[in-house]
Amino acid sequence: MSIPQVRIHGVNDVRVDTVEMPRISADDVLVQVSLCGICGSDLGYISMGGLGLTQPMPLGHELVGTVAKKGENVRHLAIGDRVVVNPMAGGNSIGNGGAEGAFTPYLAVKNAAKAPDSVLKITDSLSSEQAAMVEPLSVALHGCHQGRARASDKAVIFGAGPIGLCAAICLKYLGLKQTIVVDRSDYRLAAAQRIGATTFKADNGDLAAFLMEQHGKADIMGMPVPATDIYIEATGAKAVFEQVLHTANTGARVVVVGLHKQPVQVDLANVLLRELQITGSMAYPDEFPEVIAMLASGGADISPVISHKFPLTHFNDALIQARNTDEAIKVMVDCQA
Repeated sequence: MSIPQVRIHGVNDVRVDTVEMPRISADDVLVQVSLCGICGSDLGYISMGGLGLTQPMPLGHELVGTVAKKGENVRHLAIGDRVVVNPMAGGNSIGNGGAEGAFTPYLAVKNAAKAPDSVLKITDSLSSEQAAMVEPLSVALHGCHQGRARASDKAVIFGAGPIGLCAAICLKYLGLKQTIVVDRSDYRLAAAQRIGATTFKADNGDLAAFLMEQHGKADIMGMPVPATDIYIEATGAKAVFEQVLHTANTGARVVVVGLHKQPVQVDLANVLLRELQITGSMAYPDEFPEVIAMLASGGADISPVISHKFPLTHFNDALIQARNTDEAIKVMVDCQA
């Protein structure tokens, strides 16, 4: 039996190929994929021609599905279970340079018996759209954990893309009531407002003054600065990170979630003066179960983030939409259509 699968063949060369149905061993699980979201990293992989580890490179890692088959050693799942897949668990790197990708009707998850956290059962109370957001929400929640977010904190998120908006959802769930989202896109800022965040349009006024108005003022050697506790940098833009470092209050926590593709100069005298706590945040060491519980509790509304859905047969149209950041946020692909 042959099935379609999205694979990268070269720089900006992505195709819906025809491949053989994957086979599984005693330790593996075959997942019938329902939905898979297009991630910003997917767009990056396409623009660079893949990661060079597997050629052609299968794409897709934000998925929900149903267990179609399982190996005899897999005991924590049953045929028909609805599941989400941690693409980085079990040494798989699904859609991230590994041998498998989730933009396909059927995905083989290797080593599931030895790494039970790679395939996690979800309840029927979660919609497929909610479950397909577990992976990006886990990225965002890990960023919040890295920033040691507390309910009493005042936070600002730079970037209203999927991860920035997911961070706003997670901060709200963690009890923060004074979160500001900064972006240039009116469309994406409107989504942030629906989540419940206060918004500021970048390059449209004095951000530091706005933060002081919203979060209060602090003082560094006679210089007024915003009393903001947490800065989440989700743009990957050099100028934004530098702006944060020269705006932050003493002891502010700066979390880098966005992928920076060019070096950034850091004035260590400024870091010293402000006692800044700068940390990176990568993936999700153990956030998947917490995000599943968060969604099951009803305490996280992801509807403002999901903007479009396309069938797998129209994957190229989905890509075009995902690249239009003024009219799209999270684009979902129905892998059974």
